[in-house]
Amino acid sequence: MLAAAFTLPMAAGAAQAATPDNALVVAQNIDDIVAIDPAQAYEFTSGELVTNIYDRLVQYDAEDPTVLADGLAESWEIDADNKTIVFTLRDGAVFHSGNPVRAEDVAFSLGRVIKLNLTPAFILAQLGWTAENVDEMVTAGDGTVTVKYSGDFSPAFVMNVLAARPASVVDKELVMANEVDGDMGNAWLNSNSAGSGPFKLGLYRPAELVRLEANPDYFKGAPKMKSVLLRHVAESATQQLLLQSGDVDMARNLTPDQVEGLDGDVKVETFPQAAVHFLSFNQKTDSLTPEAVWEAARYLVDYEGMTNSIIKGQMEVHQAFWPKGFPGSYDETPYSYDPAKAKQILEDAGIETPITVDLDVINAAPFTDMAQSLQASFADAGINFEIIPGTGSQVITKYRERSHEAMLLYWGPDFMDPHSNAKAFAYNSDNSDDSYAATTTWRNAWAVPAELNEMTKAALTESDPAKREAMYVELQKRVQEKSPIIIMFQASYQVAMGENVDGYVNGATSDFVYYRLVEKD
Repeated sequence: MLAAAFTLPMAAGAAQAATPDNALVVAQNIDDIVAIDPAQAYEFTSGELVTNIYDRLVQYDAEDPTVLADGLAESWEIDADNKTIVFTLRDGAVFHSGNPVRAEDVAFSLGRVIKLNLTPAFILAQLGWTAENVDEMVTAGDGTVTVKYSGDFSPAFVMNVLAARPASVVDKELVMANEVDGDMGNAWLNSNSAGSGPFKLGLYRPAELVRLEANPDYFKGAPKMKSVLLRHVAESATQQLLLQSGDVDMARNLTPDQVEGLDGDVKVETFPQAAVHFLSFNQKTDSLTPEAVWEAARYLVDYEGMTNSIIKGQMEVHQAFWPKGFPGSYDETPYSYDPAKAKQILEDAGIETPITVDLDVINAAPFTDMAQSLQASFADAGINFEIIPGTGSQVITKYRERSHEAMLLYWGPDFMDPHSNAKAFAYNSDNSDDSYAATTTWRNAWAVPAELNEMTKAALTESDPAKREAMYVELQKRVQEKSPIIIMFQASYQVAMGENVDGYVNGATSDFVYYRLVEKD
């Protein structure tokens, strides 16, 4: 399971949590919530809520968030030649309202996302769906839903799209009963819920609290907790105090220093996350275009030094573009800090040093600390970074304009299919300035070799799952060996909780946070 966790031994002494036995109380910063309607939700906390309130035809679930499993559909038949998938719905699934989950609800929900065309709609629109054609592309039958798609896609890609957040199924009758001015219930769904998932929304007060109430009729069994209360606690130090005093069962936003300082009947579990952190070289900067500079850079990152100190518990060494823990990942880490080897690579290639490079970085921990580590380690081979700190928006704007020289940033997939990252790290068919693409390759002005572009397209269309995974592994090997983008780390996420809390699952993204199996002993 991706959420393979370890427990840090803590000193005894604090009282057991005084929260109710049948409720889980969580201290968390939840002020990022903008929307909780699945057709609009795009924030981290919003993703967690959608996952626990709604179901999809197919979904990653708490038992193993690395495996795509049946959801509201109990089975499906794929016709790759005709680009069609027919889903058979499970019997007996009901919405929280008591209404049965029907094929009409599924077709309505998918079409609703496209017609509203809010932020996450692009994920489903990849399948060739538009407001004009979606009612023909997604149709309801007698207990079945037929999904058609256009484009040269592997069925595995389509299935992962249908497992994404905006593909959540809502109760058509309830939603449309609360429609206002043609909004298809959008305003109402941003303070209420209409799902069939393990929890329903009991109460939502923005930037204050969320209460989830157990669905006793959930088709996989009722949650073990009667309710989950997310308390908005912005300060991580306050979260720590609440946890150690027994006022909450879980603290979601502690810093590494606070984790180190925990004592009492508390444990910490660490979960790998999907975001990969990288150093990239803009190919508009002449001194950064030689491939020898790219190769040397891979031996100038103090991977172990950083993971043992400034990013301890927050990141682990990972050197490929697809995060480990999901099919198609490549987990080999062949590069380590070796300044002598880096110097030799540069010398053999006739690269004159010193080279001075501006390094843009978000002005916040741990990024500034990471930049200073890179500055020190790269100087050992005559590559001198001038650190340029900025706000997140300043740094990202510069990146999108291709006006940086070197950049320290991170990337997370929009949905859990390896193409989501392959297109970002291994594809760029048009490197011209007026062909903007939201990829690391275009933003670093790297004209990706034609062979890699073709491999990326071929992997997207490959219908055999095993062959497709092997193709993504090969793509990652190629990018790992020769690219101006040096992938260094995969994020990790630490969650502190009472010793009596078990069953919490936190997969690779906020969409994979599950409370259904949580229990307290």
